[in-house]
Amino acid sequence: MQQNFTLGIEEEFQIIDPNTRELTSAISQMVESTKHLNTIDLKPELHQSVVEVASGICPDIQEARRQVIENRREADRIARAVGMRIAAASTHPFSRWEDQEITQKERYMKMVGEFQDVVRQNLIFGLHVHVGIEDKEEAIAVYNSARYFLPHLLALTTSSPFFGGRNSGVKSARSLIFKRLPRSGMPGAFESYQQFESFVDLMVKTGCIDDGRRIWWDLRPHPIYSTLEFRVCDLPSKVDEVVAIAALIQAIVVRLIKMHRDNQMWRPYRTELLEENKWRAVRFGTEGKLVDLGRQREIPFKELVHEILEFIDEVVDHLGSREEIRTIESILENGTSADRQLRVYEETGSLEAVVDSVLEETMLGVR
Repeated sequence: MQQNFTLGIEEEFQIIDPNTRELTSAISQMVESTKHLNTIDLKPELHQSVVEVASGICPDIQEARRQVIENRREADRIARAVGMRIAAASTHPFSRWEDQEITQKERYMKMVGEFQDVVRQNLIFGLHVHVGIEDKEEAIAVYNSARYFLPHLLALTTSSPFFGGRNSGVKSARSLIFKRLPRSGMPGAFESYQQFESFVDLMVKTGCIDDGRRIWWDLRPHPIYSTLEFRVCDLPSKVDEVVAIAALIQAIVVRLIKMHRDNQMWRPYRTELLEENKWRAVRFGTEGKLVDLGRQREIPFKELVHEILEFIDEVVDHLGSREEIRTIESILENGTSADRQLRVYEETGSLEAVVDSVLEETMLGVR
């Protein structure tokens, strides 16, 4: 396989006041402090306590790691310059959405006007991974098959057990919060790229969306770039985990492309069945069971992940990502950010201590 399946990684960080451990609306100060510097591009989001940083187009997982580390290092440096810190987790344990300031950009004001409190409450932080696929028909074929793996990817990345000062009882509160928005969650399948384009055109024609960027599914063919964008994941706290998930996503895509080019078919499953597995990932993370839809029975999640690792094994060396993929085993053994946050809270009874632990993990391997 000669094509280079490039990677792009977007991380949405919390902006934290280190004294109060609260989310702080400081994106404007951070952007202003970089105005005259040749540094990373900080992107505001809906809430002013969020900062997004994206990699460039990475030819391989090693360059992706380098850029993720550099982005975190620079974002941390800029945050410290204005008295703040950055934290990598998909919800803040106790800051209230009602206290957050909205970014005064036309796009976001329009969203607030349309969705009201549904979007104001959307105080969440995600990880988006792009994999480059040049052929659009091949991309839609891979998209259809890759939907199956979305619950598994979510379970491996859960980092949002707390919301609004409470233990939510789930490992990914972010997923449930985001699901309130239309055109989000588990996507359906399409017979061809033309059918997907016709769907987007109809949504635009009927005034549902301005363009394809207003489709927020867990996986989507990107409306601008020649990529598949995986949006299902919580944001892992540790760099090593972010890089491992990006490597896993890339390997799944490449393995599915190889199957497609060999005229092999991944069995299609109803979206409703995939949603059942996603719920189990939301609720239990790596500690539960998912339904093996082929065998039609529950299987411990960790066993299913080992089967996925076997499935991708033949492409891992080609991609040069075997070392990064090994971190998946560490996640299975030691738990996700959500599991670690819950352990800190169980040991200390302090949500501030949870924030401190996330702040520390965010910079592990970065400084």
